[in-house]
Amino acid sequence: MEKQINIFILIALLFSILIGYYQYYFKVISKTNHSFLLFSIRSLVFFLLLLLLINPSIPRKDLIIEKPTLSVLIDNSLSIRYLRKDSVVNRILSSFKSSEILKKNFDVNYYSFGEQFNVIDSLNFDEKQTDIYTPLSSISKNSNDANNGIILLSDGNQTIGKDYEFIKMNIPIYSIIVGDTLTYNDVRIDKINTNRYSFVNNKFPVESLLQYNGEESVKLKYTIENTGKIIYSKIINLNKEDNSRLLKIEITSKKEGLNYYKATIENLDNEKNTSNNTKEFSIEVINKQSKILIVSPFNHPDLGALKKAIESDKQRKVIIHTKNIDDINLSSYKSIIIYQPNFSFKKIINEINKSKKPYLLITGSNTDWSFINSNFTGLNKNDINTVENYRPRLNKNFLIFNQNNIGFENFPPLLDKFGETTISIHHQTLLYQNIKGFNSKEPLLAISNNNNQKKVFLFGEGIWKWRSTSYLMSNSFQNFDNFISNIVLYISSNTIKNRLDVEVKSSYNANSSININAFFVDENYKFDDRAIIYFTLKNKNSKKTTTFPFLLSKKSYKLSLSPIEPGEYEYSINVKNQNFSKKGFFKVNEFDIERQFNNVDHSKLKELTNKTRGAYYFENNYNELIPDLLNDKRFSSVQKIKINYDQLINWKWGLIVILSLLSIEWFIRKYYGQI
Repeated sequence: MEKQINIFILIALLFSILIGYYQYYFKVISKTNHSFLLFSIRSLVFFLLLLLLINPSIPRKDLIIEKPTLSVLIDNSLSIRYLRKDSVVNRILSSFKSSEILKKNFDVNYYSFGEQFNVIDSLNFDEKQTDIYTPLSSISKNSNDANNGIILLSDGNQTIGKDYEFIKMNIPIYSIIVGDTLTYNDVRIDKINTNRYSFVNNKFPVESLLQYNGEESVKLKYTIENTGKIIYSKIINLNKEDNSRLLKIEITSKKEGLNYYKATIENLDNEKNTSNNTKEFSIEVINKQSKILIVSPFNHPDLGALKKAIESDKQRKVIIHTKNIDDINLSSYKSIIIYQPNFSFKKIINEINKSKKPYLLITGSNTDWSFINSNFTGLNKNDINTVENYRPRLNKNFLIFNQNNIGFENFPPLLDKFGETTISIHHQTLLYQNIKGFNSKEPLLAISNNNNQKKVFLFGEGIWKWRSTSYLMSNSFQNFDNFISNIVLYISSNTIKNRLDVEVKSSYNANSSININAFFVDENYKFDDRAIIYFTLKNKNSKKTTTFPFLLSKKSYKLSLSPIEPGEYEYSINVKNQNFSKKGFFKVNEFDIERQFNNVDHSKLKELTNKTRGAYYFENNYNELIPDLLNDKRFSSVQKIKINYDQLINWKWGLIVILSLLSIEWFIRKYYGQI
């Protein structure tokens, strides 16, 4: 490009000379002593005009000083306010902003973080979650690491996101630790685990994990309440060495419907944070005893293991049939377990499909897969005449019901015929197959609710070994029995009455997102992606009603609600222009995760600063930070020569020069009488 412009300039010069020569030599008969001067002026004027039209760029060297960049990250979460350090943070921030020496030596950028990471506007300390990893990572990605520094002003307590302690970055971090670094005595209910369902007058397990931080031995009362009445209490002894307690108790469910419970551990004397001394949980109680049928063409240890696991719940009765299968009356059974069927099951399978009885199908080495392929809708396996061992692997994203990992990865493999299994109906996988150490995406245990019929598929025999292994691992059959109970409870519950199915929990914690899934099928019971589904939420106390649309996501409709205030809520789910709806209710329990912190997490902040070759300070010596930054040789202003290009057309003196030359030319010609 530069070479092309130079050619244009040369052409412009020659053209200007030719014009000047033409006007003062070629067309003029008599030449005077001043003709050359007029020729030169005229040629120069034309050359300057053409030069302006060409508009070449003129290089210009500028000396600039590049200051190091300093990013100040301010914790804007609720924990700062709860620790009563909001005024301290504001004071430190003000001192930075008013520091002239800091402005002189650094380009300073201010950000706030909590749930969101933003350029700072104002601090209100109302962010309900704290993510420290994201702002650190963002600063690192958007800088070249050289001549950059970060000031992190925080209590170090993180509630969401990746653990910032393990972040990898080359930018030095200077932490200002705000909050009390002293350790206060505290007791809390760390976790409560329980079932989602139970039957009337049946006992359900409640697992409570209690944690204690303190030097002295304490005796505290632990209680569980239902509708304001204490249904369980126990004195707990805790001390510095024995600072945790796992309580496993059983509670009798008496009232049908959704029951709410509140667990409370007694407060310590002068305990700073008592908000973590209480947790709420709920369970849905079903008022109906169920009879379960197990039908098999032969006896097998699996049958006994299933019977014992299911009947661990006194509300269930198991009947095993291995003979005269055609004579079974299905009407008295809530659900059916079909064990390794063959063509002798033809009649009963037809009755099951016709009545839409829910069932659990278990296959194995003696299963007739040609019979299954032709009689079980949506299920197919191209088996070969050989068997394979399949180990279980838990799907952590399973949504239909809550299933804890009871050590599935340590269970012995199940035996089934080898081949690719295809489930063409809508389903979710609870357990995947692991074949000789390879994690397959094929299901080992899958659950479906299709065409108003609930189905569970277990592809493998030998489940009795799982029950034995579970006992060896935990000295109890409870974990395995609860696992089977979850499956049986699912298929024993009433099937959907229409084509709309939803997944809504009975309770949620405040300040956490509420995720709801909806499934809608057409008249052929195929997933319908054309539906418009609305979720209407009503607060039972305030009567405030809000409606939200579901969003289509692959083979389901999803809705994510922002955290809502604690209380009891009614909801309805409706399909637009179609007569399908679901109603229910849930409770949002009071729970503020930012209130759970008594102290700063100074150990993590110290580790972070040491790893990045920074330094840490406390709120009482933060004024040492600025001198340390100024003395840090890693931060220095750099002089750089920057070449800028000015466009000739922007040269304001150019026009003045041209006008001046034309004026001189006119004066000379006027003086010598040529005008």
